[in-house]
Amino acid sequence: MPDTLAAPLTAGSVARIQRRTVGTLAAGQVLGSVAFGATVSLGALLAADISGQDSLSGFATATVTLGAAVAAIPLARLAARRGRRFSLSLGNLLALAGIVVVVTAAAIRSFPLLLVGVLMIGAGNAGNLQSRFAATDLATTERRGRDLSIVVWATTVGGVVGPLLLPVGESLGRTLGMPPLTGSYLFSCAAQLGALVLYLVALHPDPLLTAQRLARSGEARKEHIVEVDRPVAARYAIFAVAGSHVVMASVMAMTPVHLAHMVSADTVTAVVGVTIAIHVFGMYGLSPVFGILADRWGRLRVILLGQGLLIASLLTAALLSNAEGGVMLALVLLGLGWSAATVSGAALLTEATVTSQRPRRQGRSDSIMAFSAAIGAAAAGAILGWIGYGGLALCALVIVAAVIALSPLGRR
Repeated sequence: MPDTLAAPLTAGSVARIQRRTVGTLAAGQVLGSVAFGATVSLGALLAADISGQDSLSGFATATVTLGAAVAAIPLARLAARRGRRFSLSLGNLLALAGIVVVVTAAAIRSFPLLLVGVLMIGAGNAGNLQSRFAATDLATTERRGRDLSIVVWATTVGGVVGPLLLPVGESLGRTLGMPPLTGSYLFSCAAQLGALVLYLVALHPDPLLTAQRLARSGEARKEHIVEVDRPVAARYAIFAVAGSHVVMASVMAMTPVHLAHMVSADTVTAVVGVTIAIHVFGMYGLSPVFGILADRWGRLRVILLGQGLLIASLLTAALLSNAEGGVMLALVLLGLGWSAATVSGAALLTEATVTSQRPRRQGRSDSIMAFSAAIGAAAAGAILGWIGYGGLALCALVIVAAVIALSPLGRR
């Protein structure tokens, strides 16, 4: 099937393409989030187990975000040349290869090889992250936040189910003779294969290539095309998204390790699975609400709402760090704050950027976001060992304060 339609594009045909694109991307996000959600919870535990040192556990999350950072810009450039379908499918292939490497590393107890596999999974997740931008390629100004948030919301299903599959995966892995803590990668592999087939078969015509055609030809309505470039607002959007992601990633990465010292060894897998599941629900479950608010209230106000939720989360984590229920509440608020800032920040970045520059800035945003989170996650392990989980939460407040202080730039 062709990547773009040969027939002239009308407002009605563009709307139909957009609806089909959002549906396909949402289904792909369900599968991709099952794959990623079933493994992200295991990264820190595998790293600590294989290395024998809790202080190195943060390197798993740091490496997965580093992989996303390295791959974000190349995948965005490929999308600009060959379309979203090509870049998303390539991301699925990278993640599949990474899963094989991680399971092999666990079998031979190789910490460096584990990081290589996690790096590849992170590179694959860079493609998955770009799905939210693909939802904005043909969106109108009035629905940009809503369409983006629908794709983000679809991650709820897999993101919640994935961590809950950890006990089942462990049982299945033992039956098949797999290394400890790797059984859930079977679900990840199946989900990645499903997403790959979906994108190859159903993502036609390609939304980005179609948007580029609209920009060149002037077909359909002008509201699909951004004609005014606002680089200062775009840079603030990148900073707000990256800062919020650093806060979320650093605290979330250390939560499994912190909980492992609070609960018994027999229940740690289940407790970690439930905690990460409700955190992921916070990240994605209310994203359509934040998308609607971003369309109605404005992008900047919802970014600031997200910072308020992050402050509530970090204070809860600091004050109730020794209570299992307090940690769970903090993780829910952490997810909600991340969701508000990410949905509205991505919408602001898109509408502050002309169509021809979108893939480049979107790739740069994902790369900066992932690089910053990789540094934050690596530092989080050291901070956890130094001043504990509550101290880590208080340190993260500095980043939230910076996002709030620089918010006037988002109005330019």
